Amino acid sequence: MQPLEGTTVLAVEQAVAVPYATRLLADLGARVIKVERPGGGDFARGYDTACGTVSSYFAWVNLGKESITLDLKHPDGRAVLDRLLERADVVLCNLSPAAAGRLGLTADALRAERPGLIVGELSGYGEQGPYAGRKAYDALIQSEAGLIELTGEGEVTGRAGISVADIAAGVQLHAAVLAALLRKGRTGEGATLRLTLLEALAEWMHQPMLYATGTGNIPPRTGAHHASIAPYGPFRCGDGQSVHLAVQNDGQWRRLCAVTGQRELAEDPRFTTVAGRVAARPELHAELQPAFDRTSAAELLAALDAADVPAARTRTVLDLAEHPQLEVRDRWAEVPVPDNRTVRMLRPPVDDSGSAWTPGTVPDLGEHTDLVLDWLGYHPEEINNLRQTGVV
Repeated sequence: MQPLEGTTVLAVEQAVAVPYATRLLADLGARVIKVERPGGGDFARGYDTACGTVSSYFAWVNLGKESITLDLKHPDGRAVLDRLLERADVVLCNLSPAAAGRLGLTADALRAERPGLIVGELSGYGEQGPYAGRKAYDALIQSEAGLIELTGEGEVTGRAGISVADIAAGVQLHAAVLAALLRKGRTGEGATLRLTLLEALAEWMHQPMLYATGTGNIPPRTGAHHASIAPYGPFRCGDGQSVHLAVQNDGQWRRLCAVTGQRELAEDPRFTTVAGRVAARPELHAELQPAFDRTSAAELLAALDAADVPAARTRTVLDLAEHPQLEVRDRWAEVPVPDNRTVRMLRPPVDDSGSAWTPGTVPDLGEHTDLVLDWLGYHPEEINNLRQTGVV
C-alpha cells in the first residue's frame, strides 16, 4: 500500500510550482484531480513539444494525475467544484490571490465551510506589501532573491538552468502537506498552508546571504568553480572532455598533486591552505592545466578515483539520459503521454520498502472529466448537458 492511498488532492494549478508539489503527492499514492480550463488547460501544456502533444515541463510535473476541464466562472462549473471540495482531503491552489478571492478559493473561505480541510496557497510575493500585485515567474524570483547576481562568471550573470524557485516552492509545499496530514491523523485538525515563491527561494539562499552579511563581502561569481574553495570546478582535459574537481581539504590537495606528478605544488607557499589556493586561483589553475592537457578525462578520473580525490565527469543533459549509474540501478520507466506515445522518465528518487511505485500516465486535457463527474454522482445526461453548455 502506498502511503497516501485513499487521500484525494484537488489541484487548482498551472505552470510548475504547485503542479510539482502535487506530482510528488501523486508519487506517494494520492489521487490528484487537476482542474484545467476548457479549451486550453494548463498553459504549461504548450511550452514546447518535446513529449508529443505536451511539453517537457507538463509531462514532468503532471505524471499520475487525473485531468478534468471545468469553467469555474460558470454557476454549474462552480457546483461541480463544490462537489469536488466536499470529497477532497487537500486543496492546493496557485491562482493569483485576487483570482482565488473572486472564486471563493482562498483558504479562509474554504476552511470556513470545512475546518478539517488542508488548504495550500502559493503566491509570488504574498498578499501584503509593495510586491503583492507584481507578477512572479521563476526567473524574476531568481533575480529578486539574489541568485542571478550570484550566478555566472566575472561580469556575466546567469539564470540557473532549471526552474529552481518553482522547485523550491514545490518541495516545501509537498513537505508541509505531509506534515499537515500527519497532524490531522492525530488531532483531526485541518490546516492553512501559505508560502510564496520569494520566501521559498530565499530559504535556499541562506548560506550566501549569511556569508555576505557576516563578512560584508558578496561571494564572487566564479562560473562553475567554487567561490571559496579551490581547486573546485571543471577542468578541460587533452581529449576535450572535462573533469570536475572538488578538492576541499589539504589531504585531498596533496593527493591531487601526486596524481598530476606535481608533488612540489603541495608545498608551494601560495597553495598550502584553502584560503591561499582561492586567493591565487588563476596561478593555481595555470600550474595544473598542463598536467590535465596530457591526459584524457577518463584516464584522469580513474587516477583520481584510485587516489581518493573527489571528482566527476562534466556531462550534458543528453549524457544524463544515458548515465551508467542510473541504468544499472534501474531508475527508468516508460511513461504514457497523450497521443499514444511513451516517454522515458525517471522513477521517484526515494525507494520505499513498504510500497512499490508504478508509473501513472500524463493526462490529456480533460481526459478524466467523465470519470470524475461519475464519481461525484452526475448522471450521463447531466454530464452531456455540462458539455453542451461548455462547462466542461
